[in-house]
Amino acid sequence: MQIRIKGARVLDPGNIDDKKDIIIKDNIIQAIVDPGESEFKAEYQIIDAENMLVVPGLIDVHVHLREPGHEYKETIETGLRAAVKGGFTAVCSMPNTNPVNDNGQTTKFIINRAKELGLSKVYPAGAISRESMGESLAEIYEMKQAGIAAVTDDGKPVENANLMRRALEYCKDLDIPIFVHAEELSLVNGGSMNEGSVATRYGIKGIPNAAESIMVVRDIALAELTGARVHFCHISTKESVEAIREAKKRGVQVTCETAPHYFTLTDEDVKDYNTNFKMNPPLRSRGDKQAIIQGLTDGTIDMIASDHAPHSVIEKDVEFDMAAFGIVGLETSLSLSLKLVQDKILTLEELVNKMSKYPAKLIKLNNDIKPGNRADLTIIDPEMSFKIDPETFESKSRNTPFSGFKVKGGTFLTMVNGRIVYQYE
Repeated sequence: MQIRIKGARVLDPGNIDDKKDIIIKDNIIQAIVDPGESEFKAEYQIIDAENMLVVPGLIDVHVHLREPGHEYKETIETGLRAAVKGGFTAVCSMPNTNPVNDNGQTTKFIINRAKELGLSKVYPAGAISRESMGESLAEIYEMKQAGIAAVTDDGKPVENANLMRRALEYCKDLDIPIFVHAEELSLVNGGSMNEGSVATRYGIKGIPNAAESIMVVRDIALAELTGARVHFCHISTKESVEAIREAKKRGVQVTCETAPHYFTLTDEDVKDYNTNFKMNPPLRSRGDKQAIIQGLTDGTIDMIASDHAPHSVIEKDVEFDMAAFGIVGLETSLSLSLKLVQDKILTLEELVNKMSKYPAKLIKLNNDIKPGNRADLTIIDPEMSFKIDPETFESKSRNTPFSGFKVKGGTFLTMVNGRIVYQYE
């Protein structure tokens, strides 16, 4: 049976922005027609999307699925159930599993498990270095053959600049980007939150902005030297935004992402040593938050990614400086990001670019809404209002700072390969 999505605003930046019906058959978009057009007379499963928005499937390029090795925090299945509930038809999984995804065998395991589940598609990132130890290059070619979309030692920086240079040169030849976890560990030096008055008041060792921006500047220089593609993960500071803005003006092949917590919260929101507000990089100052928002507005920041990092109570229900860094984000990212549209910081078109089209370009996917393409679609209800409740999450973990937040707008339906994999009830 065919599916007909009726009456929605179909928004695919650069392609279509109009009220249309979408007809889907055998996993493929068969036609895009005017509402009510009756040329196609087959029986349909009707999806009433009146007053809703259909966009190319959202893509999150920064997700920790934890499997293999840390299944008590998250599995590929629970992570992908969270993804489709959040509207994501594809995700890039980070390699800091156990074993580390630094070889083709582990890459194939992740991809095959995702295919078995038939939920969100997974495009793994492989490790830059063996076991992400920063000492020698991983089996990058073997992983590319197995299906990786990028490489990164996310969770750890590549401290050796020469090793990073060699990785960039190698990946340029393979035409895959390097995702950079920008962190100078000697400046982090055991810190747990942003260096500033809040950390001082709480008696918690701080992490200065320079711990991030120094590595951003270094890897901009290496990208300029090698001509390779560099993508900076989870940008959080004013200095990083400024450095990336200037690099783009010079034509350096750099892109970057930020996460909803960096344009929604600041270090002043950390209350009562709540470890659900502990992430890496940490929540920064008001000035940094404003710089992130400006970077989103002027296009310096290309993408929004969740940095979904599930942890169990074992890692979080401890003293602040002992707790693990990271929060879950797949199920809250879209609703928090829609606030940028409601506040007139971004247009809907700009938000769709940052959460769908630009991530697709980064990992070389074609997710255009047009006849002949696979039906990977997200239907957004912009009027849906709810309070974020971690107990309703599909993720195994509940470590979010957004519990109790009132939000407007969210996922009505997620479709992958023409199949409905999530629908709001």
